[in-house]
Formats: sequence, structure tokens, C-alpha cells
Amino acid sequence: MPKAKGKNRRQKFAYGVNRKRLYRNARRKAAPRIECSHIRHAWDATKSVAQNLAEMGLAGDPNRAVPIGKRRLQSTETDSDGQQQEKMLVRKPYVLSEMEFEASLPEKKSNTLSKDLIDYVRYMIQNHGENYKEMARDEKNYYQDTPKQIKSKINVYKNFYPEEYRDFVASLKQEKMDVQ
Repeated sequence: MPKAKGKNRRQKFAYGVNRKRLYRNARRKAAPRIECSHIRHAWDATKSVAQNLAEMGLAGDPNRAVPIGKRRLQSTETDSDGQQQEKMLVRKPYVLSEMEFEASLPEKKSNTLSKDLIDYVRYMIQNHGENYKEMARDEKNYYQDTPKQIKSKINVYKNFYPEEYRDFVASLKQEKMDVQ
């Protein structure tokens, strides 16, 4: 089967194309991804950034949103330059209310301890109680932690899971009482 015509022809440089303009226009067209889902869903690509934010009740320029100094004394109708401010109607108030609701929610605890560390600490407490020197000599102390390092790991566990630690220690005491 014959090859396609012109396939082996050498590519020629396009002198009439301005490469800088090509890349600049490509960057302009590729809008950045908006992280906030509420704003992203309400965004209208046909409008400017200032118009979009004004419709949502958000400020594009924080200096104009919360005036300071001399501006506070002037009337709200005129800007510091004497120009009339554009009063934009908030057409999408639900965006602001959703963001306020999300901000009022309590923050989730994102950091947790590894299962290995929890098992290690529980084993040490279960077998050695509060004797950190004995813990340091234990054969399960693979990383050769010093007594102070073991104590700090136990304190981290206490701070992360205080209720779980109290229940664990109480169950150990109950087991000792049952054995005696």
C-alpha cells in the first residue's frame, strides 16, 4: 500500500505567525479553576469578574468594600474621585448565604494517628503501665525509642483520643481487679 502523499515533506517555519501572541491568547482563554464550588456554579463566563462578584454580593476590591480613613467620612454615593459608584443589584444572594453557612460549620479534625502508633502505645501501656524505662527495653520497641520519646508518643495519643485513652486505662484497671 502506498504512503500518504506529503507525509514525508519537511515542516516549514510559519514566518507570518506571532508566537508570543498565540501563547498569550491561549493563556487568556484558559480561565483558572475556581476552587469554591458555590462561586464556580454561579459564575457566568460572559460577564466580567467584577460583574460576577457584584451579582453574588462579593467584593472584587477590598479597599472599596471596606473604606478606611477619608473615604469613611464621604457619602456612599460618590467615590473619592467624585465619580458615581455603580450600585449593583445582588442577583445571586444564595451564593453568599451558602458560603456563610459553610463557614459557620465546625472544622473537622483532619489529622489522625496511624494505626501502628495506636497499637504500639496500647501495647506498651498494657504491658508496662507507666514504667517508661521498661518500655524502652521492650522487644517491641523496634525503633529504639528512648523513655522520653515513648512518653511523648503516649501523650500525643492522650491528646488525640482522650476518651478512648480513659476507657482503655479503666478497662486495664478493671482487668487487674478481676485477676486479684
